[in-house]
This record gives sequence, structure tokens and C-alpha cells, in this order.
Amino acid sequence: MAVQTRTIAEACAHAKEASRVLATLDAATKDAALRAVAHELESRVDEIVDANAGDLEEGRAAGLNDALLDRLALNEERVRGMAVGVRMIVELPDPIGEELDSRTLDNGLDLRKVRVPLGVVAIVYEARPNVTVDAAALAIKSGNAVVLRGSSTAERSNAVLARIVADTVEAAGLPAGSVTLIGGGDRSDLAELARQDRYVDLIIPRGGSGLKDALKDSATVPVIYAAAGNCHVYVDGAADVTMAQRIAYNAKVQRPGVCNAAETLLVHSGVAGDVLPGLIDKLREAGVELRVDARTRALATRDGDGLVDATDEDWDTEYLELTMAMRVVDSLEEAIDHINRHGTGHSEAIVTADAAAAEAFTAGVDAACVYVNASTRFTDGGEFGMGAEMGNSTQKLHARGPIALRELTTSKYVVHGTGQVRE
Repeated sequence: MAVQTRTIAEACAHAKEASRVLATLDAATKDAALRAVAHELESRVDEIVDANAGDLEEGRAAGLNDALLDRLALNEERVRGMAVGVRMIVELPDPIGEELDSRTLDNGLDLRKVRVPLGVVAIVYEARPNVTVDAAALAIKSGNAVVLRGSSTAERSNAVLARIVADTVEAAGLPAGSVTLIGGGDRSDLAELARQDRYVDLIIPRGGSGLKDALKDSATVPVIYAAAGNCHVYVDGAADVTMAQRIAYNAKVQRPGVCNAAETLLVHSGVAGDVLPGLIDKLREAGVELRVDARTRALATRDGDGLVDATDEDWDTEYLELTMAMRVVDSLEEAIDHINRHGTGHSEAIVTADAAAAEAFTAGVDAACVYVNASTRFTDGGEFGMGAEMGNSTQKLHARGPIALRELTTSKYVVHGTGQVRE
């Protein structure tokens, strides 16, 4: 069964048992199971979309905003996209067993460092039902068991997706317990999961600051935070105006409710008069509310609706909706300082034709992903050729950026001798 009826501790213990078998499976067995999952997702599109419709209905009744509803929504195209993502993971090299280092010691011992699964990975996520499939596929490919804890917002969608994946991989020969979904209950359930350090090797929260804070207060399991994205686009004084407008618009509007969408635009004063008037008009036409400083407001072709004076709080806000902060700066250094003070270390972009400015930006900005002349919207495991991702880490230990196959592994030393003993 995909949805656990055991206690959380029992479910995690069952996953630990499965993880020991998964760690020994060859790539062909894991890949065959994932191909079967992709096929089953495509075969049961209607069932998945019907379940999701119930979640959407409840979400609208609960007053979820359009951005959150978009993250929750599944349609035929998105379900088929999940299947494509699973097949992309199948085609990736199996990381398990990869030799990271090898040498022969002076005493004749043959020492190798090899990549191995973490064991049991738990992921806690809000709204996004596609994470159910992405996380399960990445875990299986990397030889891990996965414990999924979605939110009540996507309860129906997560249940049907987890059931399809769990039943399909078990039918393909993987151990029961490889994929386990626990109900999206209250924060006490989350705290209990976060204390299962006997069975769970890593927990990845993918959600807002409230989720992160709840785990910080209770977790004894190691945590990699897939953190918030207060992302910036900086338009340098040497930027191409048309390119700058296109990148800034895409980074905000293409899908505003995701963590790699831009929340703040910084524009060098030397090009602000060329970049901002037309861009402001285009963003307002797209329904974007702009939180602006005085110099940005002065460059708008018209005042009124859609322009709000920015406050200090705006520079620190991840909106996840059609809202964007704007500020005019006088130098590259001022832009870098603003980003390092207010950003969350997720994804930052510079638009410039000056190679020296680009180098200074990429060296000076402290973030997991830094772009030159490209939208922040590309920070994604699928876009980076990883097939999918568990989330995007803004930490600096073990994993930074998209959390995919290699980030779900650790290493062990394997040492062969010919009878050596230590004197």
C-alpha cells in the first residue's frame, strides 16, 4: 500500500528494510521498474486528473490564490510530463557504484571510494503533487527508499500518484516499502517524522518558511532545506535593452508561483531610462503589481494602478505571485550588496555585455545558481539535465542547487588487502 496505515515509526522502519534491498539492485532492475511507472502514469491520466480535480475544488473553496492553485493543478499535459521526467531519469547513468577515488597505499592495501545510496530519504512538500513522482523516481534510481509526506491540500492527488508508483515498482520486483506516503496531517506528525533518526537518513523539506521553522525546532534527522527563492535580476549598465526586458519579463511572468521566479528587479541608473518605461508597461499589462522605489516610479510612463511604494519588507519578500519589487541602483557593487543582503541564495541573474561585470557578479553573489544573460527560471533539475529534482538546496554542505541523483548518495571506502595487519 502506498498510503501508510502503520504508525510513522513503523512506516519508516519498513522503508529502512526496503532500502537495504534497494541498495543491492542493479541498474537494469531499477530502470525497468521506472519504465513501468512511466507507462502506468500515461495509462491512468484520467484517474489522476479526476483525483486532482477534487483537490482543486477544495483549494478554491479554501481561498488558495491563483499561484498556489497553479502549483496544485494537474492536467493531461502535466501528467504526461511527469512520465517524460521519469524516462529521463531512466536514461541517466546509475550513480551507485561509481568510483570516486582509488589508490594503493604504501602497505599494499587497495583503497577505493565508491558512491552508495543514503538509505531512506523523506521529503516533506506542499501543494505540488508532481513532487510525489519526481521524488520517488529519483530515490529508486539512486537506490534509496523514499517516505513522502505531502500536504492536505493535495491529499487526493498524492494518494493516487503514490499508489500507482508504489504498486508498480513492487510488481516489477522492488521490495514493499520502497515508496511510502504518510498522510499530510498536522505539525505533530511532521515532528514525529523528523525524529525518526533510527530509520531515516535524510529529510528534505520543500515549502515555505513555516515548514522550515517547524523542522528546525524538532528535527534529529539530518536536513537539507529546499529553501525559499527571493531571486533577483540585475540589469547592468552595459546590458542590451531588449534582452534585459525579455529576461526580466520571463523571470517574473512565465510562472510566478515557483521558487526560481524573480521577485526583485535591479536596474543600473545608466540604462534605467531605456529599460524601465517599456518594461513597466509590459509587466503591468500582464497583471504584475510593482513595488517600486522613487527613481523607478519617476520613469513610469503613467502613475496609478499597479505601482506601490516599496517598503524595506518588500526587498526580503518571496511573493510567489504577480508582484515584483523594483529598484534603481548606481553600480554593480550596489546591486551585489543588495542581493547578498536580501536574497535567499537561490538563483540570481545579471544581464550585461561586459565580461568583467559578469565575472564580478558571478564571483561576488552568494547563491546556488548564478546566471549571465539568462532567466532565473532555468534553475530546475529537469532543465539542468538531471531528469527531475527533490528541490533546490541553498545550503553549502553536501548539496547545493538542484537535489537530484548524486545529491541522494553518499560514499563508502572499500579496502582490499592480502592479509595486512597494523603493527
